[in-house]
Amino acid sequence: SNKLGWNRVSTPLCSIIGRLTRFLLIMEADLEKIYKGSCHCGQVTYQVLLDFTNGTQRCNCTYCTKTRNWSIRTTPDKFRLLQGADALSDYQGSTHKIFCRFCGTNLYYYWNVPEMGGEFLTIRVNTLDDVSNDEILQGPIHYLDGKNDNWWQEPQDTRTLW
Repeated sequence: SNKLGWNRVSTPLCSIIGRLTRFLLIMEADLEKIYKGSCHCGQVTYQVLLDFTNGTQRCNCTYCTKTRNWSIRTTPDKFRLLQGADALSDYQGSTHKIFCRFCGTNLYYYWNVPEMGGEFLTIRVNTLDDVSNDEILQGPIHYLDGKNDNWWQEPQDTRTLW
């Protein structure tokens, strides 16, 4: 055994675990793809790294219901605004709802919720320019009960969340 109490048998096991971890990280990275998105008038464009196999989300809160929100969650470090920072406006409520001030297209929401992992974005899938329906539907659709602030439970009725 060495100074840390490990015997020589554990060294190959550590090597196998290390290789498996690297393999899984590579596999996870392979599921992510860079997509381009924009507003309707084209003044705002962005790129975002997304993995649709984790699913998309629809919410029943009053704002999401009125705007027919269908989005996918990501982190700020995977998002890059390409043009149009001066065209963005922010409607603030419980979250920052970012939209183009010229055409009104809702682009994404910015959140900072410690209970949900801190900072994240939810990208409106309808603003992605180069995504197929098959890609969007690779994962499940998660329904959120924002209307009742019960984010961890699916609402009882999801029929109109489309």
